[in-house]
Amino acid sequence: MTYHKLLIANRGEIACRIMKTAQEMGISCVAVYTDADSESPFVKLADEAIKLTDTYLNGKEIIEAAISTGAQAIHPGYGFLSENAKFSREVIKAGLIWVGPSSKVITSMGDKLKAKEIADKAGVPTLPMTTEPSKANTVGYPLLIKAAAGGGGKGMRIVESKKDLKDSITSAQREAKVGFGDDRIFIERYVASSRHIEIQILGDSHGNIVHLGERECSIQRRHQKIIEESPSPRVDEEMRIAMGNAAIKLAKKLKYESAGTVEFLVDDKTGEFWFLEVNTRLQVEHPVTEEVTGKDLVYEQLRISRGETLGYSQDDIAWNGSSIEARLYAEDPAKDFLPATGTLIAYDVDKNIDARWDTGVEKGSIIGTDFDPMLAKVIAKGKNRTDAANKLALALQSLHIGGVTTNRDFLVECLRSKHFHKGNTTSDFIEIAKPKRSIELTKGKLEQAGITAALWIQGENRDKAPILKEIQSGWTNSRLPKQKISFQSGSEEILISYKSNRDGSFDVNDDITAKVIKWDPSGIDIEIGKTRFFSKITKSDENLVVHGPWGDILFKILPRFKSIGQEAKDGGLIAPMPGKVIDLKVKVGSKINKGDTLVVLEAMKMEHTVKAIEDGVIDELFVSQNDQVENGALLMVIKK
Repeated sequence: MTYHKLLIANRGEIACRIMKTAQEMGISCVAVYTDADSESPFVKLADEAIKLTDTYLNGKEIIEAAISTGAQAIHPGYGFLSENAKFSREVIKAGLIWVGPSSKVITSMGDKLKAKEIADKAGVPTLPMTTEPSKANTVGYPLLIKAAAGGGGKGMRIVESKKDLKDSITSAQREAKVGFGDDRIFIERYVASSRHIEIQILGDSHGNIVHLGERECSIQRRHQKIIEESPSPRVDEEMRIAMGNAAIKLAKKLKYESAGTVEFLVDDKTGEFWFLEVNTRLQVEHPVTEEVTGKDLVYEQLRISRGETLGYSQDDIAWNGSSIEARLYAEDPAKDFLPATGTLIAYDVDKNIDARWDTGVEKGSIIGTDFDPMLAKVIAKGKNRTDAANKLALALQSLHIGGVTTNRDFLVECLRSKHFHKGNTTSDFIEIAKPKRSIELTKGKLEQAGITAALWIQGENRDKAPILKEIQSGWTNSRLPKQKISFQSGSEEILISYKSNRDGSFDVNDDITAKVIKWDPSGIDIEIGKTRFFSKITKSDENLVVHGPWGDILFKILPRFKSIGQEAKDGGLIAPMPGKVIDLKVKVGSKINKGDTLVVLEAMKMEHTVKAIEDGVIDELFVSQNDQVENGALLMVIKK
């Protein structure tokens, strides 16, 4: 069953991740891509790449690409077709090797209701649940609605009371249908102060099964994970053994092959745990397990797919240190984590900091609404949990990024929170710890960043000067007014005025002295007052991304003379995110009350409900059902 050519039926960072290991094993890699990904790093990393006419969900075309390039095996990564049993069967039917568990296992575990039934029969505890909304009271509020055929937070809704049940079910079913092609849902008990802990399993075709310990994935937003770690601060040796044994018991009943994950919900107070689901694929958070066990999970998957034995037993598995992963998303935490779009003007990792970056983007990448908004996974390992958290926060803080709003600063706040360091990482972490959603810049810090930007531009202008560029700035035989430049940062406008002195320093904004120690096209070593730092700077047209002790700030260079623009309409309601209008609840003349749902937008297979913030009447309407709208687009005008 050996092979030397592998097709990766996926994109982005996971395609890059799989290629890295496969190529190290001497296996050449074939990528598939769509128009939206034609310039993506994973396409360039592949030995060959085949353009798809449609999407990453066209299994027939992907199999044809494998056959035409001579690939003998297909690795599905995660998402897309990774848990599609029909695709798995078609791959094998075509004479190719499927890197993953059997289609039978995928089918049984892909249906969460069937999976719960099998877990019950295996003696693994499960949460109380029902598939009938009329019996929701027997489970007890609060409830959690979940999609029977999916995961990743899609189709999930927390329901606090009976009055919200009907609308929540409708919304969950619609999202599940879009995400998985199956609108079946079920209702189970919601445990507010809980932990999501999963056990990594590996099984070969010879009946050998081991677990590689736990990962905690409790810190989530919109029911999707953002920070994961191994080991869990809540799990002691006794609990690890109990959960590990439960996972292996279920895996043996399934005759599991390849890498997989058994997920459990843990009551933080009692330590009681219940089976949630089995993910029959590689998990996004698999790197933290790799870091503490030394096992390359992609390598193990490829070995198992070739028919090899694991070659080790449970007693051979050891865990060393602590590892934490953070998911860097294109989203705005200050706006309830709504997806963000744009072009990455800057994307530069500090290679001097010991951290692992699993990424699928680069400077210049266009971030749209076609795919999941994850830009990268950042992983740090330390001798202990505190070291791992500090290293990861520093790696994120040192990233020079701009052009797209991200959750980077929010992640840093989480990792440096006293709640995180105490191990209080339950599923309600964000509500309890209340990490800042974005950087709160003082007027002084914003001015400091503006001075840095202005003097970098001054250096750029001198570097591009056609004549006399070597003459010391400030040497002149006449009195000249101060140079002025204005920037826009969010809603703030910053004016910087400066004058160069013969000693190489600058007088800035009347009362500040600054000195450029060194300038180059990538940044500036600068001293402002008594503070000296190096700032990475990237310019694109009239935009400037400035990195310093304050993080990254996106400045727009304002023109010297401003034209009068059209004023925003009073009562205008704008789109809080780019997306598709999937449900429009009002028409012109509709009377609305505060809290009423006006429109439902969908982006990246997730829904966002836009509600009225006050009473009024719809005076003008600028969108229709199925319209695609940009972030900030005017949706309607509400008249009081």
